[in-house]
Amino acid sequence: MKISKGKVAAVLASIVVSLAPTLPATAQSSDLDEIIVIARKRDESFRDVPITISVFTEHTIQAAGIEKPGDFIAMVPNMTLVETQNAGNAFVVVRGISQARNSEPSVAVLVDGVLETNPAEFNQELYDISQIEVLKGPQGALYGRNAIGGAIIISTKPPGDELEGTAKVGIGNGISERAQVALGGPLNDSKTLKFRASLSYYNTDGLLENTYLNQKADPARDYSGRARLVWEPSDMLTADLRLSASLLQSRAFYFVIPRDNEANPFSTFTTPPNANNVSTPITVNNTGEDNRNLFSTSLKIDVKPGYGTITSISAFDRTKEIATGDAYDFRPRADSIFNALLGTDLNQSQFLDVKAWSQELRFTSPTNDRFNWLAGAYYVHTERFISTGNMIDSGAGVFPIYDSPRLSGPNASATYLADSQNNNAWAVFADGTVELTRVLEFDAAIRYDKDTRKNTTDTPTAFLPDPAAFTGEVRKHTWSETQPKGTLRYKPTEDFTIYGGWSRGFRSGGFNQTGVGAVAQGSAIAGVHDLFNAEVADTWEIGAKGQFLDRRVNAGLSLFSTQSKNGYFFVFLAANSTQNLGNLDAKYKGVEVEVSAKATDNLDVYANFGYTDSKITHMQDPSVIGNQAPLVTKDTVNAGFQYHQPVHDKINGILRLDYQYLGRTWWDPYNVTSRDPVSLVNLRVGLDASNWSLMAWSKNLTNEIYNAEFSTGGFLWKAQPRTYGLDYTYHF
Repeated sequence: MKISKGKVAAVLASIVVSLAPTLPATAQSSDLDEIIVIARKRDESFRDVPITISVFTEHTIQAAGIEKPGDFIAMVPNMTLVETQNAGNAFVVVRGISQARNSEPSVAVLVDGVLETNPAEFNQELYDISQIEVLKGPQGALYGRNAIGGAIIISTKPPGDELEGTAKVGIGNGISERAQVALGGPLNDSKTLKFRASLSYYNTDGLLENTYLNQKADPARDYSGRARLVWEPSDMLTADLRLSASLLQSRAFYFVIPRDNEANPFSTFTTPPNANNVSTPITVNNTGEDNRNLFSTSLKIDVKPGYGTITSISAFDRTKEIATGDAYDFRPRADSIFNALLGTDLNQSQFLDVKAWSQELRFTSPTNDRFNWLAGAYYVHTERFISTGNMIDSGAGVFPIYDSPRLSGPNASATYLADSQNNNAWAVFADGTVELTRVLEFDAAIRYDKDTRKNTTDTPTAFLPDPAAFTGEVRKHTWSETQPKGTLRYKPTEDFTIYGGWSRGFRSGGFNQTGVGAVAQGSAIAGVHDLFNAEVADTWEIGAKGQFLDRRVNAGLSLFSTQSKNGYFFVFLAANSTQNLGNLDAKYKGVEVEVSAKATDNLDVYANFGYTDSKITHMQDPSVIGNQAPLVTKDTVNAGFQYHQPVHDKINGILRLDYQYLGRTWWDPYNVTSRDPVSLVNLRVGLDASNWSLMAWSKNLTNEIYNAEFSTGGFLWKAQPRTYGLDYTYHF
């Protein structure tokens, strides 16, 4: 399907401009619900917030069938999710700001006001969710380091004053099955103590074929649960205790590396990289495993003494993930490149164990027409252990390797690297909003973050790749940055907002595994060292958004320009099977247009367009200057409609279609290959009543076959083909 992106942008922009003269002098009454957001850590109307923001309400989440982060990201312009390798590696790319393996995230993610401390937590099931807010542009002034590209705020459904619940069951292709249940309500007669509990189960045999083993490469089983207990003994005090856990059992490392001549293993080295190769099948001879355990708990306390709100958020998170499978070049032992070179094949194991304790304390002033402010402090202590390694593939399967190499028995370790980190980060922040005139507002925010990391080499001496390194070696580094933000908002009418400003974002640097700098230098790879630097991004942005025609139409337009210093790029070193980060500088500029409308009482439509132009401005290898930055999708289109029609007493027929266009995408600083544009269609059709719904659905309806990721070394990760199924939901 061929689309002129320039025409799309022009049409959508003209809608915004043409509607502006029709703005009413004052807000008119409407039966459409007003959307309240917490983007600036206080309740505000969506139309008032001077931030480019996409909001998914509970109604939209259910109507669009949003079940994982990729589902809502597919509806946001200039935003993509790259899924690859194992569940913990899912990279959010927003306005060109990207993420990589073992890196800090590109966006801050908060669930019920609690910051996720590890990006490996992000890609999990979404269930019993009341609202999702996606904020674009650096949000570090409020949300701290790693909010360099934006923030995602997820609110789970809170307990209510009446006992009620929801149950959902579903089946689909790939012999998949899903079941969810949620129940909440008061625990005492005064309704001061309330609870909400929810469970989710998902299982599939998979959809991607492993032609060598004649079985599916991607089976998955997920068990998740969450419980909330809210105590509100008076208007002055609220305590919100939350616990959640998830166990995912899946597989990893079923990459594909094409060869021009399959019969010649050495053609692995000479085959030109091609991000569009979809004909080479998955042929790994080790099924491997990907087992991820997530646990988090938090206590949020709000005290309102009358002169503002004092908020305390205490949290603990733990992520454990073991991923095993085939190693380079991901073929059966007899056909592998290492068998041709060394007479033996390799498999691999990677283990991650992260624990984090965090505390936030802030004060928020009472809501005031002229001046609102907040101030606070944040602290997080993180302990992380990571090990990676290759083992001799003797045909006995893959053995998971945790905190020590495998020295005897089948599949002994050929390479092994391990590091532990002890990190302490703290921040102080403040934000103030002042109404200069009746229609003009200025918001100034600032935050100072300091992150100190201590890395200890746990690799045994015999496995160290650098003779200068030693077991027990401690590397320590501190990164810090002040993140200011200034925004001017002009609001000539109740339903129209123009805003503009400047902001700075920051995310910490880190340590590659000990000794990889020497390996990279020996492999003539520039820009990769034992340490990678922190990234700082400065962004200018102007935008406008409004609600028109009695709030039946929402439209927004934003333009941005970002200068990034020390952004990340990814390098795989086959010599010791390590995944490493380097740094580069880049310039990003672009535009977003968003329009949604209630065209009739029965028809809702939306159309979004995003464009990002990126250019590398500096790297250790100067030959890449002027190239597109890694993982950037140049343009996106998100469009769709939902039509409902009464078919019986209190029963509606529902038809919904969502379309996503992903423009050309580059993957590495050298731009050795790019993925051609991809068009994806999701369809939902069914019946909806006051307390139940029956919905048939399909994602990737046209069965677009493409690669979700290309990475250095020619690695390809296949995207999911068409999925379809039937869901039944009952509210009680």
